Amino acid sequence: MTEKGKIKRVFPGGNTGCGFYSFYDYLISPDATRIFVIKGGPGVGKSTFMRHIGEQMAEKGFDVEFHCCSSDNGSLDGVVIPALKIALVDGTAPHIVDPKNPGAVDEIIHLGDFWNETQMRAVKENVLKTNARVGRLFKIAYHSLAEAKTIINEWESYTAEAQNWAKVNEITFTLLRDINKMVAQPNYQAFTHSRHLFASAISPKGPQTHFPNILEGVTKLYSLKGLPGSGKSTLIKKVATFCQDAGLFTEVYHRPLDPHKLDGVLIPSLKLAVVNSGLPFTFEPADIPGLAHLVNYDLSDFLDNNIVATYKEEISGATQRLRAAFNRGADYIRQAKSEHDYLETFYIPAMDFPRINAKRDEILERILKYAEEMK
Repeated sequence: MTEKGKIKRVFPGGNTGCGFYSFYDYLISPDATRIFVIKGGPGVGKSTFMRHIGEQMAEKGFDVEFHCCSSDNGSLDGVVIPALKIALVDGTAPHIVDPKNPGAVDEIIHLGDFWNETQMRAVKENVLKTNARVGRLFKIAYHSLAEAKTIINEWESYTAEAQNWAKVNEITFTLLRDINKMVAQPNYQAFTHSRHLFASAISPKGPQTHFPNILEGVTKLYSLKGLPGSGKSTLIKKVATFCQDAGLFTEVYHRPLDPHKLDGVLIPSLKLAVVNSGLPFTFEPADIPGLAHLVNYDLSDFLDNNIVATYKEEISGATQRLRAAFNRGADYIRQAKSEHDYLETFYIPAMDFPRINAKRDEILERILKYAEEMK
């Protein structure tokens, strides 16, 4: 009996303080075998189409990546089968994807071919109105998250002033020395040493992280905690840069609120990772299966408490304002999801799902044929 493949969950895009931020260029390597770009409106079955194929390939023993939607906790934006270098990706807004190498690599599957145009034209005004409302709610959400990003930058400035950076640098040096001892040979891959994604998301259900799933198979983990500005992202960035310079392929995970900062780096060839396990995307590192070596660092331990006390009032105010702005942003994302669900109700009755399922099965058979050809 074939052992079931592992399903890995990540986010290729996110709702951030910089608006919607996409790492879709890192969905699959440039030397892809086939990329199926799926187009169609909300509720036409794009996510279900991709999920079914991904689950079937996992059942047949292939490891599969589910690229989850940050704006819908139950939906997928893409499915990748790394061993076959095959991807299926939602090519609709806000992550618009168009073929770069039509025919040779990429092709469009348009699920709009399976809707009843007469039914869709009958609900045109409702679709336009609801679509506009969804867009407006996301704009409000992004204004709130931008405010939260500004507030956390203020908070970070107080912490950074109080930090003993010599201690942080000492930990960084120790960590890089440990990694260097493990490096047997370079491990170059098609993403020019690094692949960029999100492990966590500001979702309709609030903060959500897939780090526990992503870290399955890691045997050595460095877990970082600490107040904003204590140096977690800076330390992780130094590790990522060191690994890339050493020729090690890395998966670099960005911070959802500020995608220019880092929350983690995974070095698959060493089965090693360095991650931020603190607020608001918390998880318990000790619960990760197969972990042989866990090192915990709380960078807040090195703060000068006298300096922190000097800014007690400012930090308290920033904490309250940050919580309010973050929660407001998450609430508007939730409202946008609700409106999007309503938008789907106009599309679902107009869809010919038996024909969509037939198309899905046809694509699955083609993927299995690719797998046979690669044996």
